[in-house]
Amino acid sequence: MDAHDRIPQGKYVVPALAQGLAILSLFSRRRATITPPEIAQELNLPRSTVFRLLHTLQMMGFVQKEGDERHFKLGPAVLSHGFEYLASLDIVEAAQPILQRLRDETGLSAHMAVRDGREIVYVARYPARTTISSTVNIGTRFPVHATVMGRMMICDFSDEQLLDLFPTDPLPRFSEQTPTTLADLKAVLAGDRERGYAVSQSFFERGVSSVAAPVRDGMGYIVAVINITAVDAYIDLAAMHGDLKDAVLKASAQITQWIRRETPRDAGDAANKTPSSETSKVSEPLHA
Repeated sequence: MDAHDRIPQGKYVVPALAQGLAILSLFSRRRATITPPEIAQELNLPRSTVFRLLHTLQMMGFVQKEGDERHFKLGPAVLSHGFEYLASLDIVEAAQPILQRLRDETGLSAHMAVRDGREIVYVARYPARTTISSTVNIGTRFPVHATVMGRMMICDFSDEQLLDLFPTDPLPRFSEQTPTTLADLKAVLAGDRERGYAVSQSFFERGVSSVAAPVRDGMGYIVAVINITAVDAYIDLAAMHGDLKDAVLKASAQITQWIRRETPRDAGDAANKTPSSETSKVSEPLHA
């Protein structure tokens, strides 16, 4: 992602606000600290501008200096607002007992994620009750195209929407299975859409197996994804496409049913959502 992608342009865009938010977007799980020169180079901003922006963000608690005084890291304000946002999501609260039951029934870690641009963000986590369990935390981000949860989030996207999301090839590669062109990604998504779920064995990370399924709102649009994962443990493909898949689909259908009860089918603004095909909508739970 280049500077143009991170800092939007437009008649009504406030440059300083956009630049400050772009600085925050540079931080990630793999990149906990950043120096002002790095920010200036990556965002193509004058160092004096970066200094003023960092000073403002520091005063508001969104960033803070490391011990060496040269590196900056995210401050407590980001964490506070992030968890307040996650806590405000009714869907997360509704999904909690269902995900916990899914974890207990399968013995595997259970998660929920939503999409933010070209990334998924984990919003709920129930680790397996074993010494080896999923190490992702709430707030962890992964690329959409390279993960089964991400693929489930966009499996209903039209060609135009996919091109808007991924305007250029190649797509970043994370494993031998990662689709690196839009054509390859479309082929994978077609299979996901037909099945209504996705299965992964080391698709994103070696040694991690996963089964994922979508959660839909009252209009039939995918609003979240749940999965179960096993770390450093071999799981037979027949089981992943059998009992484990059934358990994940049952849980996703239960969450979907709760959302549909809370959201009338004619409610809400669907302008920014993607309609699903009739064949890919989540049906009633597979097991009562």
